[in-house]
Amino acid sequence: MDFLHVLERLKCNTRHGWTSTGRRESVAEHSYRLCAMAFLLKDEFPGIDMDKVLRMCIVHDWGEAVTGDIPSFLKTDADEATETDAVGGLTAMLPDKKAELDALFAELLALETPEAKLYKAIDRIEAVIQHNEAPLSTWLPLERELNLTYGVDDCAPFPFLAELREQANAETREKLS
Repeated sequence: MDFLHVLERLKCNTRHGWTSTGRRESVAEHSYRLCAMAFLLKDEFPGIDMDKVLRMCIVHDWGEAVTGDIPSFLKTDADEATETDAVGGLTAMLPDKKAELDALFAELLALETPEAKLYKAIDRIEAVIQHNEAPLSTWLPLERELNLTYGVDDCAPFPFLAELREQANAETREKLS
């Protein structure tokens, strides 16, 4: 129960991004759509363990239940370390699952396996799509360029995602015109 109570903060902690209705997006909302995307994309990546990708999508922002969200363009190495420590504190609340969860989190941070690389690409493109859905008035000036480049390199190894990323870029260019 204590663990679930901490995770509830993901519903309360907001992200830098906004929804199409003009309110801040919660960390939980981002994670939910990220998981839905991974679930829906499973047939596009038959050689990748999509169950593992989905688990990575579920746990990737758990630390933000403790630390809150810091936009990627502001996040420092120290912030990353604090978030990683927060995840370790959370997994300690689940001693029977700690080793499995810590290994999964370490794998997603290392970005060396196909599953970790795919999770990261989906994570990046979800943020871009959300930005495109948000009112332009919520964008910072730097995001006009960032939305065109964020996650492009992460999506490039996956032709399906590279195409989806280009569609997101087309939406960004249309929004900015």
